[in-house]
Amino acid sequence: MLFPTFTFAVFFAVVLPVSWALRRWSVPWKAFLVAASYVFYAAWDTRFISLLALLTATSYASAVVVDKFGGVGDKRKSKSDSKSGSKSDIKRNSKIAKIALVLGVSCALGVLAFFKYYNFFTDSLQQHIGISSPVLNIVLPVGVSFFTFQAISYMVDASRGDVEVASLLDVALYLSFFPQLVAGPIVRASEFLPQTNRKSPYLERADVSRAVHLIGAGLFKKVVIVDILERGIVKDVFADPASYSTIDVLAGIYGYAVQIYADFSGYTDMAIGVALLIGFQFPQNFNRPYTAVSVRDFWRRWHMTLSRWLRDYLYIPLGGSRRGKARTYLNLLATMVLGGLWHGAAGVFLVWGLYHGLGLLIERVSIERVSKDVTAHAQSQSAQSGDVNSQSNSESGGECCSEPSNRSRVLTSAAQKFVVFHIVCVGWVLFNSENLAKAGSMLVQLVRGWNHPTILVTPVVVSVIASMILLQYLPKTATARLTQAMSSVPLPVVAVGFALWLTVIVALGSEGVSDYIYFQF
Repeated sequence: MLFPTFTFAVFFAVVLPVSWALRRWSVPWKAFLVAASYVFYAAWDTRFISLLALLTATSYASAVVVDKFGGVGDKRKSKSDSKSGSKSDIKRNSKIAKIALVLGVSCALGVLAFFKYYNFFTDSLQQHIGISSPVLNIVLPVGVSFFTFQAISYMVDASRGDVEVASLLDVALYLSFFPQLVAGPIVRASEFLPQTNRKSPYLERADVSRAVHLIGAGLFKKVVIVDILERGIVKDVFADPASYSTIDVLAGIYGYAVQIYADFSGYTDMAIGVALLIGFQFPQNFNRPYTAVSVRDFWRRWHMTLSRWLRDYLYIPLGGSRRGKARTYLNLLATMVLGGLWHGAAGVFLVWGLYHGLGLLIERVSIERVSKDVTAHAQSQSAQSGDVNSQSNSESGGECCSEPSNRSRVLTSAAQKFVVFHIVCVGWVLFNSENLAKAGSMLVQLVRGWNHPTILVTPVVVSVIASMILLQYLPKTATARLTQAMSSVPLPVVAVGFALWLTVIVALGSEGVSDYIYFQF
């Protein structure tokens, strides 16, 4: 990790009070947070501070030039066109604005492509085409995918007129803000920048309670849940699946599904909580993803800020669903494949993205077909039945059918959740495998491993997996009620309770905490 847990606690213990002491003075406050964020990032590698600064400067410059020449979106064009000027001037200004936007976005994508995909593409060219390229020992900057995506969203939104062009200091704070710098959530400029201008020098009591709850829950997920599953079953099963039984492999797959959820949602819980204590509201990033009833529903619940980014800055610009079925299907697949590659420069991530894209595509085709059949059936029934039958059905009220219908819906929903969860789990096998061969051996061992003795499945592993999945089925109001209850407790009592909770986490966790899975993205 960038900071060991204790070191980060000391870092934050300094940053939090100084931040609130400076909050009344906008420029010193923002400058301090930028400096603190750069210190945070420098704890990993000081060399890449310049990369973050370069991306900040180019994003700021691109937005300023685009704004000066009228923007490229419909909102900006309508404003610039309303000003006096010849058609040739308007056309020239629009062209300059587009060039500035393209250069800014290309710079961000170039940073991402070089550091993350250079070796992937050169190795592919060498292996499949025979073209050799210089071999470079490139270190992947932590969180590069997150802050480049935020830079792109700022430039595009500014060009469209969806967000005001910000000062260099505001852009620097937006791109470097340490709670979400290295692993998200991906915060939009329109969500973040307005909060930099608020003058409120205090936190609501409910915000403090929510922040404490989020940080405590996130720490428990990362330090305890992830550690138990990683050391207890996931690491060994994925390293050598052929040595373990079907039950071990199945539990390892379930364990990784819970592990990656606990790891990533645990980090974003803490990021949202830390940001909240400083005075920033971040968007929700997870919403009980393993209760999804479809693959589409899963992506509305898992890494929600990335899903929205891919929709708004990739799928819709490609044409979305506006250009016919064939183009819609192609756009869907392209978006998910690129989303897969965003997670890593490897063939398994490409196939993982394609796998989910095909899942979304099959669902869409099935829904369209069912909708068409239902419409045709309804029209046929309407044509065959007269007013007498309609009146009879109305008088009966359908009371005899209401109970079976409700039961059927419950059973259908449960079946959908079961199927979707296992579809997602197969995808996680691809996601966590070194290559496609290792992923294939995992799936093959599910069939061949019945004769192996079960070694790794223990009551602790089973209980952790089951409890983490069942917790997602708690009512949404449960967390809200807990936070509300904490709001009525005196702050000293909350502080003592949080300290005791940390003691429990330290006692249950092992020595050392593994890096967050999403740091590599």
